[in-house]
Amino acid sequence: MLILGIETSGKTASAAVFEDSVMLCQNTLFTSRTHSQVILPMVKSILEESGKIINDIDLIAVSAGPGSYTGIRIGIAAVKAMAFSLGIPCCAVSSLEGLAYTSAAEGYICPVMKARQELVYTALFLCENGVISRVKEDCIISVSELDALLRKAGENVVICGDGAQQFTEQFNENGLYRLSPPHVRLQSGAGICLAAMNKETQSPEDIQASYLQLVKAEKDLLGTK
Repeated sequence: MLILGIETSGKTASAAVFEDSVMLCQNTLFTSRTHSQVILPMVKSILEESGKIINDIDLIAVSAGPGSYTGIRIGIAAVKAMAFSLGIPCCAVSSLEGLAYTSAAEGYICPVMKARQELVYTALFLCENGVISRVKEDCIISVSELDALLRKAGENVVICGDGAQQFTEQFNENGLYRLSPPHVRLQSGAGICLAAMNKETQSPEDIQASYLQLVKAEKDLLGTK
């Protein structure tokens, strides 16, 4: 099975192609440009580099959030359009779960993505002999709540995501946390591909964004921050 993975939930735009346990090609760009400018040319490039064409794809996986509202919408829209056009299934993957697969460190893995103010998007995963399982569902909580939660685990925890460095600098006085290396710290298309291997396929119309909080227009309407 040839899987195309697309990740647009953060500052990185990333796409990867994965086939029969081999990551054929990946391109990841940390960019200030909008993902709509880079993600489709990136898909075209990695398919060409891996010797594939768009019609070879069997499944398209996409990061459905949490993360950047705009980035998530761009990624999902691109995947829906391709899946509808090609008549193939797709798959929504949590950006936090994708991060866990990107880090792929043994033991507990905690993705930490910046949300707003002192809040972060987070979850908890356990990697045993290369097999990743979910321990805690995706949520949005304060960094102090996350620290208290992780201390209950009583073991070293690998921290990844764009909020990882700030979190470990603030709370790691007891050496409980290990910062994920820079090259596997942020979201990647490869992580989305790997996570998709354990997901049920979906039709394009079933793919929905998971923001975990109200979007700005909803907050403005309700008068909340």
